[in-house]
Amino acid sequence: MKKQLRNIVEDNTSPVGKIFDYFIQILIFLSLFAVSLETLPDKGFILSKILELFEIFCLSVFSVEYLLRVFVAKKRFKYIFSFYGIVDFLAVAPFFFPTKEIIDLRFLRAFRIFRLFRALKLIRYSKAINRLTTAIDIVKEELVLFFVIILILIFMVSAGIYFFENEAQPDIFKSIFHSMWWSIVTLTTVGYGDAYPITMGGKVFTFFVLIIGVGVVTIPAGLVGSALSEARDLEKRK
Repeated sequence: MKKQLRNIVEDNTSPVGKIFDYFIQILIFLSLFAVSLETLPDKGFILSKILELFEIFCLSVFSVEYLLRVFVAKKRFKYIFSFYGIVDFLAVAPFFFPTKEIIDLRFLRAFRIFRLFRALKLIRYSKAINRLTTAIDIVKEELVLFFVIILILIFMVSAGIYFFENEAQPDIFKSIFHSMWWSIVTLTTVGYGDAYPITMGGKVFTFFVLIIGVGVVTIPAGLVGSALSEARDLEKRK
């Protein structure tokens, strides 16, 4: 019986395994859609009740599926503490623990879509993932150094705009910590417009920060892009 269950749950090459795999994938998409519908205001009593019952159904199915995967796994602890095992458990955690009152973990079901890579046998994407892993490994020292510099830069920019704008806008730039929000959205050139300088010194300071921000956005993209090119060359040489 255990072997037959393993063929259904783990082997999607058999007809029954394919039906089981596709059923779970479709249910994942439907459950994510239902979670999104729950956020709509004024849903009405009927729709709310339908969504509540559908959520119970999804949690029941996913819980049974999780327990089956644990049961048929050749190395149970390896599965439980693997990426898919943790995601599968967190997706059904509301069934066992009242986590929704603290934090809604149902959005984690989106990670279960990665099982489509196995279900649809998208082997070519695994090569792309390997190249991306190699590229990150090539430039990991540069990326770590870059983010350390960014953290220092955010602090310096936050301190600078605080000293320029604190007296003029004490409600927005209350402290260096409050100024960090402005620093981040300015350095990334997003600029939501909820906080902006009004003093001449603050405007001049912002001009230079914006110039630096252009480089902040492009540097990591250039690093990863060149590393991906190098990783592809390494793959060809192998």
